[in-house]
Amino acid sequence: MKLKHLMAALVGVALATPAAAQEVTLTLHHLLGPKAPAHTDMLVPWAERIEKASSGRIKIEIYPAMSLGGTPPQLIRQVRDGVVDIIWTVNGYTPGLFPRSEVFELPTVFTNNVKATNLAMRDLFDEWLSQDYEGIHVLWNHVHAGQALQMRDKLVRSPDDTAGLKLRVPGPTGTNVVEALGATPVNMPVPDLPQALATGAVDGALIPWEIILPLHLQDVTKYQIEGPEMERFGTTVFQVSMNKDRWDSLPDDLKQIINDNTGPEWLGEVADVWIAADKRAIDVAVESGNEHIVLTAEEMDKFNTVMEPVVQKWVDAHPDFDAKGLVDAARAAIAKHASGS
Repeated sequence: MKLKHLMAALVGVALATPAAAQEVTLTLHHLLGPKAPAHTDMLVPWAERIEKASSGRIKIEIYPAMSLGGTPPQLIRQVRDGVVDIIWTVNGYTPGLFPRSEVFELPTVFTNNVKATNLAMRDLFDEWLSQDYEGIHVLWNHVHAGQALQMRDKLVRSPDDTAGLKLRVPGPTGTNVVEALGATPVNMPVPDLPQALATGAVDGALIPWEIILPLHLQDVTKYQIEGPEMERFGTTVFQVSMNKDRWDSLPDDLKQIINDNTGPEWLGEVADVWIAADKRAIDVAVESGNEHIVLTAEEMDKFNTVMEPVVQKWVDAHPDFDAKGLVDAARAAIAKHASGS
């Protein structure tokens, strides 16, 4: 009889223990090395923030540099299949899977406002973008500081200067930009870029400054080129996403903690991380003897004139959804957040 009472008491204690006490360890896999700003300044602080906010009930173990195996284009499959819990990756590494998100990569849609673009993607996610992400739960999307031209040894100040060159691109949008400039796009994951530049397999790359530091691009480039006021040639969309079943299995209070730490305030901080990383990196390049070229407004206008048809080409390539409406919505949302309204 006493044993029955003891068992009943234990059951009562178990039932009285709140579900919130559940502890969860999540794996986060990504493509860049442990010294990359994306790792040190964004992903690690975010994981630490989640652990602190949850009083240690959520622990996120980060595996950089594809250390769990596979290649960068396989990250999406890894998270969809539940091989890992969370990934950070470039949408464009899996062409065709995220067509709607590409609108924010387009030149003249994205120019230079990282924060406004991050917030615009959040605003438009449910209505416009969510269909691209079936089977995964998106924690947040973001862009980097924008595509600039990093050149091995060729000075570029006009679209005519890019004719016939081979330029590395991050995905389909970059391909269209480079083709519009009369150059040949070379698609490759970013870790392959230093070797390609060193050997002359490419003449340059469409890529932001921040990648200079982890890849030591100052050693294999001579010119870093952008427009006035940090105007760029489009950008790249990234995602931090979680396996859908894993997300659904979390208690509601833990989901709320994650949501609270991936909202508008965090997206602003992410923008600051990428802008600061860009500034640090361009300083290093210049200190190493590279030349930072800032185009005049007139020179940048010539690039924009050549790149503007890229937007219509993207619209024409997507008759399966209202691509023109999405372009208009993206521009309006970016403008809204850029004005602070």
